Amino acid sequence: MRVIVFGASGMVGQGVLRACLLEPDVTEVLAVVRTPLNADHPKLRQLVHTDFTDYTAIQGELKNLDACFFCLGVTSVGRREEEYTRITYDYTLAAAHAVSADSPNLTFTYVSGVGTDSTERGRSMWARVKGRTENALLAMPFNAYMFRPGFIQPRNGASARVPVYRLLYRLTGWLYPVLLRLTPKHVTTTEHLGRAMIAAARLRGRGPAVLYSLEINRLGAEVN
Repeated sequence: MRVIVFGASGMVGQGVLRACLLEPDVTEVLAVVRTPLNADHPKLRQLVHTDFTDYTAIQGELKNLDACFFCLGVTSVGRREEEYTRITYDYTLAAAHAVSADSPNLTFTYVSGVGTDSTERGRSMWARVKGRTENALLAMPFNAYMFRPGFIQPRNGASARVPVYRLLYRLTGWLYPVLLRLTPKHVTTTEHLGRAMIAAARLRGRGPAVLYSLEINRLGAEVN
């Protein structure tokens, strides 16, 4: 399986990248990054690229892909809708068009979130934009899965890029086993997310297109 990862430097992306490098069925991993990752692996190839609205410069590398794991994203806090839309919707759709152009068997998995508004008409700005992004991806001519995790526990060294979020995860990490026992449908880990994305790529369009933590954990447990 030849896969491409966007957002590999973020907390979720780190978990996805690690899962891909450990998975025997994944033969090559392309990571699209603004700056090189501090990582080295025989299966990993980094594509340094700065314009996430135009992939012309690296289009030749985006061929015969089996899966795209899109983990790139930002918080909506402190951002106007125009800026958040540019990063959340425009970046995602530009990547989707680029990676699917020469990959007829592509599966595209997108990290969204609990509360995403598929109607695109709710009061929450981020939920509307995420919903619009999901709907656009689901309408494209490839197999697509929308991941809507709730609370995500970082594992195996994965950490948030934003310092305040790193601190928040350190302070709340003890809550994960409690939440897992009380609300198992709403929690997952970066490890399960990564493994579940690989499992989703193998489904080739089967099963539900929108996956919550319960389905993510089930899929993540199935990967060898």
